Amino acid sequence: PDTHKHRGSLLDTWDPFQLNPIGAEKEEKRRCFELFQHLVAAFVGIMVLSSAVISKGSLLVLSTLSSPTSTRTSKERQYYMLMLVGCLVMPNLLVFLKSLWKCAFKNFVPPNMRTMGIVCGIECLVSLGTSILVLVVMPQFDVLTNLFISGGVCMLSSVLQIVFRLQRENWKIIFPICSLMLVLTGYFLLGADYYVRVTSYVSGQENDCYWYIGIAVFASFLVSLNWWENPVQASNNMHEMLAELDTFRDFVFVISSLLRIVVIAAVYLIYHVLIQENIVWSDFDFTPKADEDESTIARHKETLDIGLTVLFLQAFFSAACHWFGVVACKIHSVRMSFAFPVCFTGPAVLILGMILFLTQSQYLAEADTTSIIDFCSSLVDLSTKNTSTVVMLELTKSICRTSLSSHYWTWPFSLLALEGICMWLGLITCTYYVWNFKVQRIERTTELFVRRLYESAFIDLSLLLNTKMKVVSVVDDVENCVIYLCATMWHETYDEMLKILTSMFRLDRYRGDPKEEHKDVFDFECHIFVDDAFMIDKETDCQLVFTNKEPDDVSIIETPYGGRLMFVMPEGNMLYFHLKDKQLIRNKKRWSQIMYLYYLLGWKGYIVKNPQKITRQNNPCRASLISLDGESFLLPQHDNDSKRKHISDDNTYIMALDGDTDFHPAALILLVDRLRKYSNVGAACGRIHPTGMGPMVWYQKFEYAVGHWLQKTAEHVFGSVLCSPGCFSLFRGSALMDDNVLKRYTTTATRASEYVQYDQGEDRWLCTLLLQQGWRVEYNAASDAYTNSPQEFKEFYNQRRRWGPSTLANTLDLLHSGNETVKRNSSISRLYIFYQIFTVSSSILGPASVSLMIAGAFQFVFKIEGTLSIIISVIPPIFYLLICFLAKPNAQITIAAIMSVLYAFLMLASFFAIIGDMAMQGTFITPTGLFLISMAAMYLVTAILHPQEFSMIIYGLMYFICIPSGYLLLTIYSLVNMHIVTWGTRETNKEKEQKKTQNVLCDRNCKLCCWDMKLQVTQETDNLMLQQLQQAVNPNTQVTQQVVHEQKPNTKEVKNNAPNEENNEEISPELLDRKRAKKDLEYDTSAYSSIEDDNDDNHDDDDDNMLYDGSLYSGFTEEEREFVPQSDWVQPVKEEFLKKLTYANMKRNLQEQIRYTLRNKNQEDVCEELVMMLTDTVNGELKDKVGPEDVLSDSQLEELQYALNEAARRILKTNRMERLERRVKRAIEKTLIAPQVEKLTEDEHDFWKKLLERYLAPIVDDKAHKEEVTRELKSLRNKAVFLYFIINVLWIVATFFLQAIGNDVISIKIQKVWPNGTSSGEYLKVEPLSLMFLLSFAVLLVVQFLAMLYHRWEDEEGMILENQIANGLVITSDDL
Repeated sequence: PDTHKHRGSLLDTWDPFQLNPIGAEKEEKRRCFELFQHLVAAFVGIMVLSSAVISKGSLLVLSTLSSPTSTRTSKERQYYMLMLVGCLVMPNLLVFLKSLWKCAFKNFVPPNMRTMGIVCGIECLVSLGTSILVLVVMPQFDVLTNLFISGGVCMLSSVLQIVFRLQRENWKIIFPICSLMLVLTGYFLLGADYYVRVTSYVSGQENDCYWYIGIAVFASFLVSLNWWENPVQASNNMHEMLAELDTFRDFVFVISSLLRIVVIAAVYLIYHVLIQENIVWSDFDFTPKADEDESTIARHKETLDIGLTVLFLQAFFSAACHWFGVVACKIHSVRMSFAFPVCFTGPAVLILGMILFLTQSQYLAEADTTSIIDFCSSLVDLSTKNTSTVVMLELTKSICRTSLSSHYWTWPFSLLALEGICMWLGLITCTYYVWNFKVQRIERTTELFVRRLYESAFIDLSLLLNTKMKVVSVVDDVENCVIYLCATMWHETYDEMLKILTSMFRLDRYRGDPKEEHKDVFDFECHIFVDDAFMIDKETDCQLVFTNKEPDDVSIIETPYGGRLMFVMPEGNMLYFHLKDKQLIRNKKRWSQIMYLYYLLGWKGYIVKNPQKITRQNNPCRASLISLDGESFLLPQHDNDSKRKHISDDNTYIMALDGDTDFHPAALILLVDRLRKYSNVGAACGRIHPTGMGPMVWYQKFEYAVGHWLQKTAEHVFGSVLCSPGCFSLFRGSALMDDNVLKRYTTTATRASEYVQYDQGEDRWLCTLLLQQGWRVEYNAASDAYTNSPQEFKEFYNQRRRWGPSTLANTLDLLHSGNETVKRNSSISRLYIFYQIFTVSSSILGPASVSLMIAGAFQFVFKIEGTLSIIISVIPPIFYLLICFLAKPNAQITIAAIMSVLYAFLMLASFFAIIGDMAMQGTFITPTGLFLISMAAMYLVTAILHPQEFSMIIYGLMYFICIPSGYLLLTIYSLVNMHIVTWGTRETNKEKEQKKTQNVLCDRNCKLCCWDMKLQVTQETDNLMLQQLQQAVNPNTQVTQQVVHEQKPNTKEVKNNAPNEENNEEISPELLDRKRAKKDLEYDTSAYSSIEDDNDDNHDDDDDNMLYDGSLYSGFTEEEREFVPQSDWVQPVKEEFLKKLTYANMKRNLQEQIRYTLRNKNQEDVCEELVMMLTDTVNGELKDKVGPEDVLSDSQLEELQYALNEAARRILKTNRMERLERRVKRAIEKTLIAPQVEKLTEDEHDFWKKLLERYLAPIVDDKAHKEEVTRELKSLRNKAVFLYFIINVLWIVATFFLQAIGNDVISIKIQKVWPNGTSSGEYLKVEPLSLMFLLSFAVLLVVQFLAMLYHRWEDEEGMILENQIANGLVITSDDL
């Protein structure tokens, strides 16, 4: 494309206008989003408070109804007591199921029996205390005492806080001391209150109440053991002792939850059966008896309804309160949505009870009395009447048992009130740290709360006491880490390259902006590896990305693999371009990854640990140093290397990127937090969003959304993610450096299966190696990245032709090593291996499942019999299978496109036919209707749970009608063309180059996103071989070369004349010998990079020769395959960057540099004054001396720098801003510095030579090996197609015979129900055709949907509402 539009401002003074890159606009906080944050926080807080009130109130109701002093019958009291037991059992049952789930899907360390015995013993004591307090003590007390007495369970926590001195500030020890004193005072007031009740003859009070008070104190102490880990784990002395428990905590919970249930049942049976002897087992039979009247039956039914309703309310809202409490912490709304509602649950229940008592009491008494004693006595007569609400009556009677009905008037009631205040204040002072609770950006539930188990009987106290103490010691600073952003480029366009550079400059601005308070401690470097940077081509696109001002610090370095450009970004971070010459190093993505992994982890990791090996470089002219806060330092790359000395490999991260990836700093930081938080995570990936326009992109948008919503979340929940995509993934350095990972990743494919597994999906294979070595790969749903997706049908099919076989090959490899992987990897269990087997089976049966779905569409739309519809549905796939074996790939894709359109019409007709059938039937309870509605509802719920991506649901219909194309035709195409192992996308299908003139020795292009140079070398003789022979005979003969530098932007040719000795180059005999030795070699970047693209219609070769076309330089003769010394590209590149020193460009760069240096708000005035005065200085010094496009000489630069420094000093002194002088001088120096040509150190040069020799030398395959690989690939293709074909045929044949047997023999009957809920008396049948489809498709979808629900429940990233990333970031073309 014509790229002059991208770079006009660089070359012409009359075109100063700029085009900012997409996505570079200023990021500002969205007010609607802020409002939504506050609304969600308020909603969560209300839900926490309301659910806690309902949970606590429900328990008080059950304890009141089961009280011996209640007016209920003995049978009813027994039933309510059983419901109370159910309330205690329910949370233990939930914990048992969840822990059993984790033990099944996660590997765990066998428990230490001593530790497990201690923990189980403590759990039994806690369960004993809870059972005694709830089942024995609370029924003996009134409802207000029961509300207050639970506050005493914080006793042990207060004592341990005092003992371990857990407070950061010493004076805060007063909080646990006050808490302990308040609780003891509360118990004293409790005893005094009951003494007054007994002595004043309050109704229903017996002398044995003192025993129950003592038992209550003892039981509360036992309950307080429940949270012993919280203060203990907060102590630095005890922290390591509990680390062992975390390794097998899930298994401990499985055992302890069962033991707790046993203890609860034992307390219930011992007390009520053996001691009280008030349990009559026959009374639990509530079935109507013949001798019972209607009123008794109605009363029993009312008792059942009340008990089950209150049990459900208590169990459900206890779990809901716990979940909403976790959500409140994860959305970083601890005070508003967690601490405040939980702390005020007790007062809220009391206020609500008092309101009900005052407003409803008048409806309970028959006489209008003003005395509380008379009112309470009047309630006795209502016990046998059904005219009043049972629950309200019993609660009112329980309140009348307090000191309110004392004959000493109401002053004794103050004792009970003071008791409640003391207990509540004791709880608040004990858990004071919750109000200052700090939540990290990523926190799992196990890191927010000490225990997974919550106590439903004391839900508010449980949440407060279970919250981890994080104020006990100074929070450790976040460990510093280094991130290497490594992007690989392969034939990217200008716009695509602009995306990755915009993202990198965006990160540079975020990380270095002095206005931001950075809690994210990390250093980073950007590395871009450009394949085919030196192109042998007739035409090469010119890509210049630095669109507004040229980079300040540039180094041009010759390397053994090609070249390197080194830039310093505006904030001081480093950006490297590694230019790969495919004549010297293997190209394509996997080899680029190996290149940067060995360089960054191997070489750099070695030199920073061995500083004596670092060669000192004295380069005074390159001391152009970056100044951030008035401090200057040497070049950042040396600074970064020295910093890494103190950073371990565990905190060294590699960010793998594609050349067209677009991301924000927030996305990267979330992945960094994930790896920082969990040491067993070797890689983490984010949510990938495809970009582009057109139907193919619409299909992929929904496909990617469903793949991440369901498939990736299921893998994350059940075990580990299998593939971390190479376009946006963060890898841990120590994981990549582990045994059998990076070393095996360097394996060169030699067999057919290796070509498919290694080179077609390198990111999936790397993750497979990590999983097999024991590392976990995770998915972060909140980390968003955007990348280009295929927009054409042909490109899409070729991409998936590469992905499909690679995915299957790597999954089968993981399953094959399943036993070893399970032993080595704690995230992968045998159950997860079974899940993957089921997933692979469903994938293999995909064509058959789609064929059955199409058969159902034929049957439904055209009213064809089931057996005939199956036969018709398999004809098109068989036809397309034959086409794929006989036709060229392009013809295959064309036919697939036509068939996809026809299938889409059929699916659309089927969709509307199902809707019409439901309308005709008058109900949606039909087999097809149920399936359609359930699938739509499932996807709709999934989209609702991902609100920021809800718009993806609109592409669902496109996805639905394209299912036959994506799961049937594409599978066939991928399998039949498995032997074609070209990349599939971004391939260049240019015409073969022909020899233009006989005097052309070499025609080369140097291409990068910042320059494009064409280099032609000619010679005077007509025959190269003749000249080489002459040179060999007479070494003193000089070979004259004519070098033509053709720069496309201005299409200027600079020709060096032969008579000028300065422009003549001598080729030494050694150089000619080196060329002669290389001339006979056929270089190949890799086996797959030399594969001919079968998708080119111009290729008329036989199909057997489709794999290899020999040398990369097809179309060039042996004479044209000469090599130009690498130094020939350096000078033209330097000249390209020297354009920054032209009069016009330098003036603009100086203005931008000053504005950027003084960008703080309090420096705006002096900044503009400096810009104006320094511009005038430049004009005064250069206006009449140089032209606008002339490059300044060294002497002119020195004079100009001196003049600018003096002018800046005067202006700053006038404005009393001398402290900025160093920064301004540094900005001037950066503007005037020229690009430098540097050499690699001897050590690094030796490293690259050895790396190339050992792993990255271009592959040279002889003809016999290529033919052998061709045969192996075709053989593998035939085996795979046969296996797929047989399995799918067997599935379809089984369905055919089941359909032929008849619907009456094998079918599922569904009762037809009208929309109003009434039964029609008819039955609808699910035929074998539909049943087999459901078994192969719907079951997996339901399993993944349940995993998604669990993931959203436990997702710690998806619920982050607080904007952790600083706002106000902007990237414009100034930064590029």
